[in-house]
Amino acid sequence: MIAIYHLIYLIKMIQIIRTSAENPDFIALIQELDKDIENRDGEEHSFYAQFNKTDSIKHALVVYEDERAIGCGAFKVYKDEVAEIKRMFVNPEDRGKGIASKILKELESWAEEENFKSCILETGKKYPEAIALYKKNGFVITSNYGQYEGIDDSVCFSKSILK
Repeated sequence: MIAIYHLIYLIKMIQIIRTSAENPDFIALIQELDKDIENRDGEEHSFYAQFNKTDSIKHALVVYEDERAIGCGAFKVYKDEVAEIKRMFVNPEDRGKGIASKILKELESWAEEENFKSCILETGKKYPEAIALYKKNGFVITSNYGQYEGIDDSVCFSKSILK
């Protein structure tokens, strides 16, 4: 007897949309991000929260897997030709699939289209997975900038996006 096996591969559709900080899915994902940050940062949370407002963000991304919002990221003008990457998040159950790297690459492409020449970002020492992500994607640790100068728990990165 010959057994015939049919293999069925589920192909999940990943879609990245460019949007704004008013997008309801972006807002919902940011709320989850803020819960995670509050848990990790503890009493330092209020200090960092002041730098994570979305009112000055005009460029936001939402990643969907089969129409379910699973991740987000954004950038805003830092100065002149420098974009600051903000609000990077992937649902915990969706991590390990390369989604965060896709978000970063799309943010870099969009920033370049908007005539930015480099990107900067800040994360914390309590986020080793974020530090590894940024290093893996070509960001290099730099001196703490702006509001993060002198903050020991901050780790700042930069990357040229010129092609």
